[in-house]
Amino acid sequence: MVVATDGVEALTLIDQQPFDLVLLDVEMPGMSGLEVLGQIRLRHSRTHLPVIMVTARSAGEDIVEAFRLGANDYVTKPVDFPVAVARIATHLSHKWLVEDLRDSEERYALALHGANDGLWDWNLVTNAVHWSTRWKAMLGYGESGISDDPEEWFRRVHPEDIGHVKEALEQHLASGSGHYECEHRLLHRDETYRWVRCRGAAVRSAGGVATRLAGSFTDVTDAKLADPLTGLPNRLLFVDLVDRAIKRTERRAEYVFGLLVLGLDRFKVVQDSLGPLAADRLIVAVARRLQTSLRATDVVTRDEPGYTLARLDGNEFNVMLDDITDVRDAVRVATRLRRALEAPFDVDGHQVFVSATMGIAISTTGYTRADEILRDAAVALNRAIASGTLSYEIFDPAMRQRALSRLQVETDLRKAIDNREFELHYQPIISLPTGRIAGFEALARWRHPVRGLLSPAEFIPIAEDTGMIVDLGRLTLAESCRQMAVWLTQFGPAAPRFMCANLSSKEFADTELMKGVGNILEIAGLGSSHLKLEITESAFINDVPAAQVTLKRAQSMGIECSLDDFGTGYSSLSYLHRLEVATVKVDRSFVGEMGVGRSGSAMVRSIVALAHTLGLSVVAEGVETAEQFAELRKVGCEYAQGFYLSQPVDAEAAGLLIAAQPWETVSCARRAYN
Repeated sequence: MVVATDGVEALTLIDQQPFDLVLLDVEMPGMSGLEVLGQIRLRHSRTHLPVIMVTARSAGEDIVEAFRLGANDYVTKPVDFPVAVARIATHLSHKWLVEDLRDSEERYALALHGANDGLWDWNLVTNAVHWSTRWKAMLGYGESGISDDPEEWFRRVHPEDIGHVKEALEQHLASGSGHYECEHRLLHRDETYRWVRCRGAAVRSAGGVATRLAGSFTDVTDAKLADPLTGLPNRLLFVDLVDRAIKRTERRAEYVFGLLVLGLDRFKVVQDSLGPLAADRLIVAVARRLQTSLRATDVVTRDEPGYTLARLDGNEFNVMLDDITDVRDAVRVATRLRRALEAPFDVDGHQVFVSATMGIAISTTGYTRADEILRDAAVALNRAIASGTLSYEIFDPAMRQRALSRLQVETDLRKAIDNREFELHYQPIISLPTGRIAGFEALARWRHPVRGLLSPAEFIPIAEDTGMIVDLGRLTLAESCRQMAVWLTQFGPAAPRFMCANLSSKEFADTELMKGVGNILEIAGLGSSHLKLEITESAFINDVPAAQVTLKRAQSMGIECSLDDFGTGYSSLSYLHRLEVATVKVDRSFVGEMGVGRSGSAMVRSIVALAHTLGLSVVAEGVETAEQFAELRKVGCEYAQGFYLSQPVDAEAAGLLIAAQPWETVSCARRAYN
């Protein structure tokens, strides 16, 4: 408590320091208490600085004047101190309560401003909604232009979202507890959709009836529509942009846009070599490089289209090219992007080289939905990848038909495996020194219920791409081993010595491969020495140590292995001595050159000499002429197979060949020169 001797001192003290309350006597020397009160109210409100007047009981006119000047209360002389203290306490409590309320309001206002949310308050009794200024601004409106009708909200909700928005509201109102929360799209004034997170809660009467529903909207568009790794537009945003471009093509006949899907080549190799985190950093670096290359096209001109770069999935990027002239604009951008990726990337101290293959689709094909042009661009990309040589491919409707046909083949192939619609044909492998059938190569044929007998070229590549080759391989291996066991029983010493079965790269990569082969031999009752497993270079080239382990297991079981298509791979010679194979098969491309010029025979002669140096036997594939057959005998090749000798035949016809042995030494030699 501070005491002033007169009014002037009181006013000076009030200006110098804050006080919670003033107890002011009406009668004072110099300035009267009423004059001092008037000066205080020029500076401070009743709420900010309460003033209680002290006066004589008979001075009623003083009290009236004091209240007119802004006094909060009064006490009379002689002072009843318990009453005075109570009144002082009351006014102090009121002052502090008002100050707390003001602080709370200020904190709320600051929090609301910081949160940047839009507020809404729905009176369920009057069915009127108050929208905050921020709520209106989020949708591009000022104070006017939006009524207090709840439909102002609902008619702006995206058609695909309105169902679950209303359902969530109804569930909240019916539940009687908890909070309402829903994410949905709201139409902005510029005709784009913004993603919002709506939260709210019902205010209920004593009987539990909801009378008000209030809450907030938070704009979550940036978080919802951005790829979290690169910050580029994600699928949701990109599809919306493409849909809007399609609508423009419907309004403007001259408007054309293009879609480019870019896939990074051999990305899985980087992922497996450097790890997933390094692969993510490479994706980010590629995104930045692509953005830099495209940045020159930010502004649409007659020469350069505008663009939107997005990452929809994995190692693929999508580019929408806006308002182009024709497909040449898209090709030019595709070329620039491919060149932009030629310089190496530094990833965790490793130099990584990246290339890309692209598919292009143009709106002139005619689209009504975004997923259609996305699908066609992906079809073009797959076509380019399958070619093995193209850096990009432009979609045409024939590709879609081929893709549909492939999909149908995949579906039929799965059914065929389940229904065992495959049969084996056997191509004899002839011993060149004796002319007898030394073995057979088992080749699968698909007895399609509609298309008839299909060759391997029509389904094996699809089986390999889809992974169905593993199941198909088990079926063909089991049947070929069973058939070999039958021939051994039927023909005894005259039976062929081995059955060759092909292994795909996916089968060869299976760590349980040899265990499965052992089970098949046991079920068929076939000795392991009568089985040869044929592998190509592609089956082991990516992991030679693992291939060595598998081949050693085969050798330990008494199973011989053969390296197929020898000479076609760039690393066959360097790895041949490290692999536990017993035979190499000379590719038909070399055999086909024999007799055409000296180089063909020389190449086969070199391969045979190399194999013999390593202690391996040689089978020549694709023998189609008597001259080739004779040349192979001269260079010391042990075995031959090809159409000159026999096409692949079914099991019954193969049995007749075993019985007849039409290529015995004398007749074989005579036929070779006739």
